[in-house]
Amino acid sequence: MEKQLYEYFGKLTVPEGGGINQFQVEYLTTLGLAAIVIFAGRFIVSKSATLRKYAIPAPVISGIIFSLLISFIKMSGIIAFSFDTKIMKDLAQNIFFLCVGYGFSINTIKHAGGKLVIMIAIAACLLITFQDLLGVAIAKVIGLHPLLALQCSSSAMSGGVGTASAFGPIFEKMGAVDATVIGVAAGTMGNIMGSLIGGPVAAFLIKSKGLKSDPNDVPEEKKSSKLPELNNDRVLRAFAMVLLIAALGMPIYVILDNIPMIEMPKFIGCLFAGAIARNVIESVKGDTFVPEVNAIEHMWLELYLALVLMTIDITKLAPVAGQMGVILLAQALLMAVFAIVISFNMFGRDYGAAVMAAGNCGWGCGSGPNAVANEKAVMDEYGYHHVAWVLYPSWAVIVDDIYNPIFLSLFGSLITGM
Repeated sequence: MEKQLYEYFGKLTVPEGGGINQFQVEYLTTLGLAAIVIFAGRFIVSKSATLRKYAIPAPVISGIIFSLLISFIKMSGIIAFSFDTKIMKDLAQNIFFLCVGYGFSINTIKHAGGKLVIMIAIAACLLITFQDLLGVAIAKVIGLHPLLALQCSSSAMSGGVGTASAFGPIFEKMGAVDATVIGVAAGTMGNIMGSLIGGPVAAFLIKSKGLKSDPNDVPEEKKSSKLPELNNDRVLRAFAMVLLIAALGMPIYVILDNIPMIEMPKFIGCLFAGAIARNVIESVKGDTFVPEVNAIEHMWLELYLALVLMTIDITKLAPVAGQMGVILLAQALLMAVFAIVISFNMFGRDYGAAVMAAGNCGWGCGSGPNAVANEKAVMDEYGYHHVAWVLYPSWAVIVDDIYNPIFLSLFGSLITGM
């Protein structure tokens, strides 16, 4: 029996007993739609001075528009679309973070100075602590279970959807009904919030403080007067090296994930593997393929953001929009104020500090990729900053993924035992 035409593009499910039909788009078609989202985002931003001024990442704009369209079709009762993105999102996230870690050269730490490294770590721990204290305080006023408040606080904000998904079942066993659903919904909204807050925060700091980038601070691949040439052999070797390092990240992930009371996402193994590989290669004076790895990093970042934002099911947020919305609004305000008042001052009160404040909004209300996307959007508009780009996202995310699970576990046990 010949296939129906639609079967080449996905799988249609007709619910028994009625209900809206479900259609899961297969992965190649999903990737094609992601490409359209990337192209559309860049086109929209290129035509909007306002979006460029406030450094809103391109895939965020087009991804939100796409998800709104899909959600409208679902709410109208026509059909519910879903997308086969699990493997591709996992791959994009891990390759991207590996490349971020690969930029974490020990020479960068020496250039940045130990004080800034310590300040970034302190600021990350402070933000996570403030997020949870604020969430639980508001929950007490509005009558929400404190563990559900944590799912709307650092679990979903600093930790993102991955941490919220990991702690959901743990908190449900401790008596918080639907903790996973609420945490994932909060993390989804956090991704949007973090992407929308970071650029305007940095733009405010840059304009109000009269900050400017250093014209001599340029990416490594541009330090030479000769532009890097596209070389098939170098690109292939760099790509193969990245794949090998990704595989070597798995043993590191196994070790980290088996630390008691800590939920560690897989990409942390890749991030550490990238950092270790970069410094080992530098120590033996090997070819680091920096321009090629940077290109790979940008490609996977754009794809990851497009896949995440375009597949947000906004209809799932409706049942928990009330109390969750109150806490999320408070978290957004906290993040903006924290970035402007605390992060900017702790990071040096210069242009780089403003860029890092944008990155802080990215991971503090969403995820590591949001931090990098925010910084990239700011630097595309206002100028490059090497320390902010190479050091901040990877180091802040490392601190977050160590401190956040520990604090959530201990604080969650404390407030439920009161």
